[in-house]
Amino acid sequence: MKKVTLNNGVEMPILGYGVYQIHDYEECKKAVHTALQTGYRSIDTAQAYQNEKAVGDAIKESEIPREEIFLTTKLWISDYGYEKAKKAFDDSLNKLQIDYVDLYLLHQPFNDIYGSWKALEELNKSGKTKAIGVSNFYPDRLVDLISYNEIPPALNQIETHVFNQRWEDQEVMKKFDVQHESWAPFAEGLSDFFSNEELEKIGKKYGKSVAQVTLRWMIQRNIVVIPKSVTPSRIKQNFEVFDFELSEEDMNVIKNLDTKTSSFFDHRDPERVEWFAKLTR
Repeated sequence: MKKVTLNNGVEMPILGYGVYQIHDYEECKKAVHTALQTGYRSIDTAQAYQNEKAVGDAIKESEIPREEIFLTTKLWISDYGYEKAKKAFDDSLNKLQIDYVDLYLLHQPFNDIYGSWKALEELNKSGKTKAIGVSNFYPDRLVDLISYNEIPPALNQIETHVFNQRWEDQEVMKKFDVQHESWAPFAEGLSDFFSNEELEKIGKKYGKSVAQVTLRWMIQRNIVVIPKSVTPSRIKQNFEVFDFELSEEDMNVIKNLDTKTSSFFDHRDPERVEWFAKLTR
């Protein structure tokens, strides 16, 4: 498995398994178990996903040594703030049944970011989390956080897929040595992603699926990816992306699919910010 090295020296698999929207306990536990059996060693969950217990149980039952698994979870905005963040972190540890997490992220760029980040810095210094980072931070918010705090984020997890490629964001992250990670690498199937003619054409050249082509495209951009599926055959298929390499021509064909527009929503939209704010009340 190819790994990336975060800005504090911690190594992270470039391909992981995500559990967003797997709400059912048994389904989530089974899917994580399948992923671990397949060979995944990076699992991404979050407080807001409400499946940390299932993830923790699957890891425990797998009997894979803890140090071999890179585990990410995230702090939700309703628990932002110095004291609340520390308590929420402990709650996550209890659900996951572990002594530390490998990566702990601020899930959204709203509410008391600074108080929360101070708590994350302390958790990082104590060793309870090996690395800390953020999710959904646009470049301006990311640079602001870096400029006024002691420990810079090791990673920024943002919407990234063929229709919203985030090249400018990635350049800013490179400048400040922040690892780029993708969520929704398949655009959640929107815009006829799985039947895109260009991606299908490229896939046929390599004997690979649209999903595999997309994952490979991001891996070659050095972007960490965490595809989600609950279907065992697709979990396995998404893991089989290290036995081929896209040509520069194919990389450029995919680059031309970029619309530079979110397939979901813009975190800078005032109405969307207001919507998030209502979730904390």
